[in-house]
Parts: sequence; C-alpha cells; structure tokens
Amino acid sequence: MKFAKEIRVGNIIMVDSKPMIVLRSDVNGSSRTGFTYKWKMKNLLTNSPQENVFRGDDKFDVVVLDKKPVTYSYFADPLFVFMDADYEQYEIEEENLGDALNYLKDGMECEAVFYDGKAISVELPTTIVRQVVYSEPAVKGNTSGNVLKEAKIENAIEAKQHTVMVPLFISTDDKIEIDTRTNEFKKRG
Repeated sequence: MKFAKEIRVGNIIMVDSKPMIVLRSDVNGSSRTGFTYKWKMKNLLTNSPQENVFRGDDKFDVVVLDKKPVTYSYFADPLFVFMDADYEQYEIEEENLGDALNYLKDGMECEAVFYDGKAISVELPTTIVRQVVYSEPAVKGNTSGNVLKEAKIENAIEAKQHTVMVPLFISTDDKIEIDTRTNEFKKRG
C-alpha cells in the first residue's frame, strides 16, 4: 500500500477494485492544511477516463506489471505496433504512450508494459540519442550565462515532432543525447 502523495504519473493503482493508470496529477493545498491530489486516470480494462480527488494520506494498492523488451515497428492509425523477439505483435493506443510519442523512432527498442496479458504502454530507455532536424543558428554575442535554444529532433511521426532546449553550439544534423524522463539535453552524441 502506498499513500496518495507517493503515487506518480504512470503508476497503476487499484481504485474501487479496478486497475487505473494515473495519466495526470495536480497537487493543491499547503503543508498546514494538507495536500489534495486531483488525478486524471484511465481504467485499464474499459479504457474509460475518470477524475478523482484524494487526500495525501489515502492509501492505494500499486499494481506491479509485467514487462517485455519490444521494438517499435509501425503506426496503424490509431494504434502503434511493437514487436518482440519472437515476432509477436502488440498494439498500443496513442493516449497510453504519453511522452514516449515524442521519442519514438522506427526500430527503437523499449519495454512493453503488460496488464492481464494485454500491452498497455511502453517504457523508454532513460537516455536516447537523436539527430537534430532543425535548429536556429546561434546569434553572435548572445553568450552571456546559460543560453538555450529550441531544437527539433527526429522521430517516427512527423506530426509529433518534438523540441528540446539545447545550448547554442548545437546545430542542425548534430546528434544529441536526451534524458527521456526530464526532456533535457545531456550532451552532444
């Protein structure tokens, strides 16, 4: 059992004996009055959305899920298809992928997360290397302090092109290492 204050986005918890994935968490309150947690969740069995508010000391059972290494294969609207080493295909809905959509690339290795034998989401490696597709050139003289600029990175779905804040010395076609948990530039790849 975990307290509501220990639950994070992406955790699977049991609410009224139904497995729910926490999609978004908003915290309100203060240490004097106590915190409340407003969660946007989705039922893993019916895919129905739900919003609830809980106190920080409410307790929940956290469900431990099975994981299996898979490779991203292709997009079959509206599902993303992943394949394991035995050529078994798993389809995952776009809304279940969350931030993973920003980094997906053909042939990318990740881990599929399963509940009751059904693939429900994927977990990415903590760091990945991506090529910069577009970045503004650095402005001469703008070098005081830690100056950052936006850089668009390559991914599988052009409509979901993602940007990362990078230092001025990064240019188009450079390879960069990104922390997928924080969306932060780590180093030039």
